[in-house]
Amino acid sequence: MSDSAARRTLAALGTAVLALTCVAVTSPAASAATAPERVILVPTADPSTSQTLTWRSQGSGSPVLEIAPAATPDQVTTVEGTETGSVGGTFHAATADGLAPDTDYRYRVGDGTAFSRWRTFTTASSGADPFTFLYFGDVQNGISTGGAAMAQAALAAEPDAELAVHAGDLVNDADSESEWTDWFNAFGAEATGTMNHVTTAGNHEYALLSLSDYWRPQFPTPGNGASSWGRHLPSTTYYTDYQGVRFVVLNSNYRQAAPIGSRIWMDIQQNWLEDVLADNPHPWTVVTFHHPVFSNSPDRDNALLRRAWLDTFEDYDVDLVLQGHDHSYGRGNVAANATADPAVQTGPVYTVAVTGTKMYDISEDNWTDNGAEVRVQFSDTSTYQAVEVDGDTLRYTARTADGTVVDSFSIDKSDGKTVTDTL
Repeated sequence: MSDSAARRTLAALGTAVLALTCVAVTSPAASAATAPERVILVPTADPSTSQTLTWRSQGSGSPVLEIAPAATPDQVTTVEGTETGSVGGTFHAATADGLAPDTDYRYRVGDGTAFSRWRTFTTASSGADPFTFLYFGDVQNGISTGGAAMAQAALAAEPDAELAVHAGDLVNDADSESEWTDWFNAFGAEATGTMNHVTTAGNHEYALLSLSDYWRPQFPTPGNGASSWGRHLPSTTYYTDYQGVRFVVLNSNYRQAAPIGSRIWMDIQQNWLEDVLADNPHPWTVVTFHHPVFSNSPDRDNALLRRAWLDTFEDYDVDLVLQGHDHSYGRGNVAANATADPAVQTGPVYTVAVTGTKMYDISEDNWTDNGAEVRVQFSDTSTYQAVEVDGDTLRYTARTADGTVVDSFSIDKSDGKTVTDTL
């Protein structure tokens, strides 16, 4: 067991003991009917010193977050929460500021009377310490079966993962109470309540031209996203910095969110993206959105995305561009970034993945017709991806639920930048 895993295990055991002790002397435990549900960690701009949590309750009390360093559990700070929406209950959010980097914190949320159980999370370190994050494509269909099996396989295989990236279409029906319940159940309360989730809106998070009623209450942004022109950009675009990586979230749903003025809507994001990349103080950059710039599907083409964003990805040499939507797996690069060695490229890596059970046909045409090449592509296979960042090296592995590795590569920045296939 790694030092990180051991530290987290001890912290979890300590939290369990402390929780049993505290229940006897603090507010009474909530009944199953009134306990806060859907507790999830949502990243702030700087998760090393702050943390946002959201949850839903059926009560009418004032929302609060109680938080303390795990090492000194009696030093509890109470943070007042805010109501963020009402759908199937009342959603709340609270942000704890002034936290110490790389520190275990125990917390619970509630209304002053009914509380969640005590859980523990660890703030990011202030430096570029090694860590692993998970990347999931569309869960969307078969959430309680295929999606849940994949999520649990990922969490079991990567128990030290500190963050999860979701590339859109978390559900199939934007406003389905049962599907959102299935999504939270698929990952489990421990995973949603102990690690940050970077979420991206897909087209199925839209009902006609409206963003899901669940989206903003569940996944508030740090408030550092693109301009407020057009609908939804402030609540669906943002960035967060985590241990040497800048994660940038874009909204590719121009057909749903901006059917009129799509080009302006995309250009505003491009201008914001360029500023965020130019100002990035970290060695690594990961960008995520839903619709691929190079489609795996034979009948799809997202030309507006390429026109608006592709040159910026290439100019700033973004490391990973993580996408979904096409219900298949694909990885490739701009053809100009190929080298004489067929296993090596330079420049950004573009990936498409699916976690759920719905599958589409595949074709290389949209890649090759638009100046790109496919390195790995297959259909009818759900995957999860584990990405390990360690100093000058990034290692990416795509696996099926049974642990079979179906794609892997590494990025080495020790002397320039090279991307090497490792499977």
